[in-house]
Amino acid sequence: MTTNNLDKIATHPLQTSAWAEFREKWGNEILETEFGILTLHKIPFTNYKIGMYIKGITPTSEMLEKLKVIGKEKNLIFIKMEPNVQKEDVLISLMKSKGVVPGKTLFTPTTFWIDLTPSEEDLMKSFSSKTRYNIRVAERNGVVVKEDNSDTAFEKYLELTKETVRRQGFFAHTEKYHRLMWSILKKAGIAHLFVANYQKQIITTWILFKWGKFLYYPYGASTETHKNVMANNLMMWEAIKFGKRMGLSTFDLWGREQGKGFTKFKEGYNPKVIEFLGTWDLVINKPLYTFYKIAEKIRWLVLKFLARLGLSRARF
Repeated sequence: MTTNNLDKIATHPLQTSAWAEFREKWGNEILETEFGILTLHKIPFTNYKIGMYIKGITPTSEMLEKLKVIGKEKNLIFIKMEPNVQKEDVLISLMKSKGVVPGKTLFTPTTFWIDLTPSEEDLMKSFSSKTRYNIRVAERNGVVVKEDNSDTAFEKYLELTKETVRRQGFFAHTEKYHRLMWSILKKAGIAHLFVANYQKQIITTWILFKWGKFLYYPYGASTETHKNVMANNLMMWEAIKFGKRMGLSTFDLWGREQGKGFTKFKEGYNPKVIEFLGTWDLVINKPLYTFYKIAEKIRWLVLKFLARLGLSRARF
């Protein structure tokens, strides 16, 4: 498949030719199909692999049958699928009829969408009173948000990401991963870096993705210092206005986890809850798939234990 065809069918940044280039340079085996890209991940000490088909197009009966053939040819245990499509009973019935089973999630099954088509005035009115207040607090404190794709701003993004990982104790991609991702997706015009300045210091950084008519918010980092000036609230508002200036229709806030503080933050902008089709495993080798599921469960228990000990920071 040519790059033009790949980007023509991609409905999400993770299915673009730029993302394929990034993953390939990161060390993944990339398989380009008529349905988009699959990343192939080798199982250590074996000849078997796992296929990942993330944020792909709407599944069809023909697609699932052809992916099974590809899976057998490439010695895959299974192909993990998270289609970039909203949940529908007819699609769930299709998956089950083809023997595709629910799998462990990579992305959250729900996300928030902000409709960017109303006027700025109407959007502001739709926000919660607390959110509107916090935006005004940031403005009164002299916080300034702007797009800044410079090397200096990106180095600050890395610095703040390290600080955020240490503070919150979650697993994060490595610095090398972020550098490679940024260099390729910035060049492709997909990634944009926004910074919030306060008293001549960058205190918040967000990386936004732009693809099709959608804006996405995949990465953000901030310092605990000066959190009282509410820079994140103004950052979100300026990101919304950026999307409108670009003529985009929807701002996808890249996930939703009930009970989490940042989810509550997002809720203040009156987004719509969107439920995706979910995570499905197209099983190619049933005996090995059963064994893999047991091993993966043990692996995640170990990772969660390390996170509780605060050892996750070593990943960045």
